Amino acid sequence: MNFDLPDHLPPLLQRMDAFIEAEIVPLQEQHKQFFDERREFARTDLDRGGLPSREWEELLTQMRRLADAAGWLRYGLPAALGGQDGSNLDMAVIREHLATRGLGLHNDLQDESSIVGNFPLVIMMDRFGTDAQRAAWAQAMLAGERSLAFGLTEPEHGTDATWLETTAEADGDGWRINGTKRFNTGVHRATHDLVFARTSGRAGEARGITAFIVPVGAPGFEIPFYWWTFNMPTDHAEVVLHDVRVPADAVLGKVDGGLDVAQAFVHENRIRQAASSLGAAQYCINEAVRYAKERTVFGRPLAVNQAIQWPLVELQTEAQMVRLLVRSTAAELDREHHMAVSDHVAMANYRANRLACDAADRAMQVFGGLGYTRHQPFEHIYRHHRRYRITEGSEEMQMRRVAQRLFGFGRG
Repeated sequence: MNFDLPDHLPPLLQRMDAFIEAEIVPLQEQHKQFFDERREFARTDLDRGGLPSREWEELLTQMRRLADAAGWLRYGLPAALGGQDGSNLDMAVIREHLATRGLGLHNDLQDESSIVGNFPLVIMMDRFGTDAQRAAWAQAMLAGERSLAFGLTEPEHGTDATWLETTAEADGDGWRINGTKRFNTGVHRATHDLVFARTSGRAGEARGITAFIVPVGAPGFEIPFYWWTFNMPTDHAEVVLHDVRVPADAVLGKVDGGLDVAQAFVHENRIRQAASSLGAAQYCINEAVRYAKERTVFGRPLAVNQAIQWPLVELQTEAQMVRLLVRSTAAELDREHHMAVSDHVAMANYRANRLACDAADRAMQVFGGLGYTRHQPFEHIYRHHRRYRITEGSEEMQMRRVAQRLFGFGRG
């Protein structure tokens, strides 16, 4: 097995860095308040329930336009959508590289925003949508004219999605939806919400769940509040649907087959999330090592102490192992159906997310009191990546997925 990167990637990363330095860093310098110790306060609109401030989202939009004009934003999308057919391995390496650069406008993980876009919802539309849906949605989503939020989690059901209580009943030539969704991320800026509802079968069954494209302005679609979270700003809405009616062509994918849509979303997203967490961890390790070599205590560099060295050695070893796992799994995703390697995706994701938290915590410790301040980025990194150990399948559920394959029980 060849562990070297494909020949096209090293020069691509160099060109990407040159673009960041030439186009993105100068723009970031004009808006320092979003990246220094003021970042959470500058990004958060307290008067709108903790939502991202309009100025912050406008800056992210400006960044994406620059990246799109330079040919970077759509790199991972199919050529038919203006992309470069970037592989899963390409995207894993790129996302790790960008996160290793640290906090910046080029790759703001708090907002899932990057010069190389991650477009799982566009991919879902391309893979599961009808010809009419693809024509209406694909390019409109990329242009920002239409956008989808993702409504799967509910007040009483998170990872146990097959037990969701939102229902959709056939109503003439359409459907009528009732239920509540929780942590419905991005609804405040979305034109539509992808709502998963049971259309047949019994609670706990995988079949019988359907995905619906629901306009956020539809009668009966309400957003009573947004959840304030450990990570700010917040855009995680509570959504209530009361007799929300949608036409028959609002179904994405097959009726009763909506779980396939959801699984395609999380598997493609999880490996890229793992790569970003790995990059963030590597940034924290690098910064801790740099500081330990520069910091003098008791007349000697902090780095000469084994109490400093060994925890960072453990983290660096873990990072290298996770790196090999992430890249081999991404390469498998390029060759196999995502369900065939779902256990490897789960391994890579939960280990990388945990590593990011451990590395941020250790960097704080090495930096001492300075590491605890907002003048360093470690608290920001920790708060962001801590949620990944819960969202899109908790690490316990991902370990359960590995156990299913390892012990041969449950769905294969």
